[in-house]
Amino acid sequence: MKAIVDCNSFYCSAERLFRPDLQHKPVVVLSNNDGCIVSRSDEAKAAGVGMAAPYFEAKPLIQQHNISVFSSNYNLYGDLSWRVMETLRMLLGDAGKVEVYSVDEAFIDLGYVQEEKLYETAMHIRQTVEQWTGISVSIGVAPTKTLAKLANYLAKKNKAATQCVYVLANRQQQVTAMQQTRVGNVWGVGWAYAQKLINLGITSAWELCTMSEEWASSNLGGVTGARLVRELNGLPSCEMEKPLVNKKMIATTRMFGQPVTNINDIKEAIATYTSRAAEKLRRQHSAARVISVFIVPREQNYEVNFRRGATVSSHVTLPTATSCTNELIKPAVQLVESLYEQGKVYKKAGVMLTGLEPDESIQGNLFLLEPQKYNRLLMSMMDNINFSMRDDVLKFAASGLTRDWKMRQELRSKRYTTRWEELYEVS
Repeated sequence: MKAIVDCNSFYCSAERLFRPDLQHKPVVVLSNNDGCIVSRSDEAKAAGVGMAAPYFEAKPLIQQHNISVFSSNYNLYGDLSWRVMETLRMLLGDAGKVEVYSVDEAFIDLGYVQEEKLYETAMHIRQTVEQWTGISVSIGVAPTKTLAKLANYLAKKNKAATQCVYVLANRQQQVTAMQQTRVGNVWGVGWAYAQKLINLGITSAWELCTMSEEWASSNLGGVTGARLVRELNGLPSCEMEKPLVNKKMIATTRMFGQPVTNINDIKEAIATYTSRAAEKLRRQHSAARVISVFIVPREQNYEVNFRRGATVSSHVTLPTATSCTNELIKPAVQLVESLYEQGKVYKKAGVMLTGLEPDESIQGNLFLLEPQKYNRLLMSMMDNINFSMRDDVLKFAASGLTRDWKMRQELRSKRYTTRWEELYEVS
């Protein structure tokens, strides 16, 4: 048996953890740059606030219902996510596996638990996670990942009745649950496929379950569709995956805090993003051979449809794989010069590092000047200082000093668990 542990309105729950006065009150959290609503408490949903709604459009409704609003606080959310996942690992020990699926979700293996004790075990996990971390979770249990996600959907749909735990142990329970679930709420069925299925007369998860694997392969994306139908029939096709120790690609992307037209501002942003990506690269003891840069312009009729223009990108292959920030910034900034167009307004930029390889296997260079060989030691010193002091105490001048393009977070709460100067105060 497998289970999905899903944090309830995770960003909102994280904000409420250090604001007990907001318990049972409406709360929303905004996306990057305070653009859209990405997390809503149950009370905010009941007030009519839509998911992904632009903040400026929802503002009158938010003010009408006195809804608390926060900018995304990723330092806080990342730390609390780690605490939830570590709690799950401690609870399961060597008996079960934990597969972190996203910042607020994890699959766990409950194959060691007897069927009649599944609900009791899931409830114990839920209560312990909430007690140890302060984050409320919902748990769905079933023989496959897809059915577990479906069970979790039902657990969250009526929290009062289910107490945020739903178990689909036998086939009758599974059939009943699928009959109650719209096909668009099945894990793996996106909006486009949901519309296609409804047009074909398939409106529930159960009706999809009765289709053949051959039909699913032809109509739902090949092998992915066939696996989906197998999973709905209780046949595991998506096994628990081992955690990815080293990433195969590292990227840093951000929206600008305001529209950018100056090439120097874009260069500063790209240099900053490259520095951040290089830190991640060194953290996993890797080096990159290929660096890619992209910038995203704003459409001319942006005020009408709020869309961004087509992404423009380019890449360069380095002569030698490296993890040194200065050796990555130089080609990244040069790529900006080739991509930038005078007169355009830009909204977003990003850097991607690929062609990763272990840094200890980089081929040495007998013709390299001796002082350049100490770059790794310099990078290590910079990383240690920045990690202990925070906020980029040491940075390359190419990253800029004022950073007027930096992402807006005007309503961000304190980073209670990751900054000494922002620790929660108890009076």
